[in-house]
Amino acid sequence: MAVLSHDYKSIQHTLMDELRLMHYPIAVKFIFDEAELKDFQENAPEYYSAVKPMTFCQWELAARMKGQTVLAGKEQLGCSNACFAFGWKPMDEGEIKSHAKYCVDKDQAERFISTKARLSENELLAVVVSPLGDTFFDPDTVHFYCDNMQAYHLAVDYAAAMDVHPLKTNITINSSACGGNVYSFTQKKFNMLPACSGSYNAGKTERGEINVIIPGEHIAPTVNRLLDRKAQHGSGSITRPGDHFPGADICKNCPLIIFKKEK
Repeated sequence: MAVLSHDYKSIQHTLMDELRLMHYPIAVKFIFDEAELKDFQENAPEYYSAVKPMTFCQWELAARMKGQTVLAGKEQLGCSNACFAFGWKPMDEGEIKSHAKYCVDKDQAERFISTKARLSENELLAVVVSPLGDTFFDPDTVHFYCDNMQAYHLAVDYAAAMDVHPLKTNITINSSACGGNVYSFTQKKFNMLPACSGSYNAGKTERGEINVIIPGEHIAPTVNRLLDRKAQHGSGSITRPGDHFPGADICKNCPLIIFKKEK
């Protein structure tokens, strides 16, 4: 039975409450060990599997929108970009052809694909995605689908907590969700990137959500930094300290937008 390093239910509650997240933060776990896989299958209180092959960002839909934990493997993955990112297929003509619309020629497409973050071939056994508060394992990454100002708060708190500045992102011409998580997992770095053309449709990001991905071991320090700011300023808001809405869209120096308590 996996032993967790942190109280992820509390961490999720803080993030949802202070940042007004619309979706659950997603705990992503890459399983390479048969014993870990067996432990999950035998001891996880509840989990779901994909009935038909679908994309990785569609697996995440169940976690972030429905609060479900999903275990899936190569057979359940119907996305060639994700299969490449997870080391479940090599680069081939089909993969290069699928990137042709982004690139000036075939050689550029091949070069661009080769620079994507990728797991070693045929080592990954399965992937578990769940709401952060329900994670069975310490997560490898925590993936947020959030708006611009929520992403900014996460980035600022991460930079302060991990003492890293400026933050550098890793944006690819495809594979935002799948490759984005692999990048943060393998490089142990924060990432913030837009939806790719596949995840925009398949992953249902029509509201313009931004991907923020944080290495699992860095999520607790990031949230502790948020709580420190709250204790100091009265709220987790950076834009208007003391205001409990992190994206308050009010000019901070405007003398007209003031409310006085009457009763």
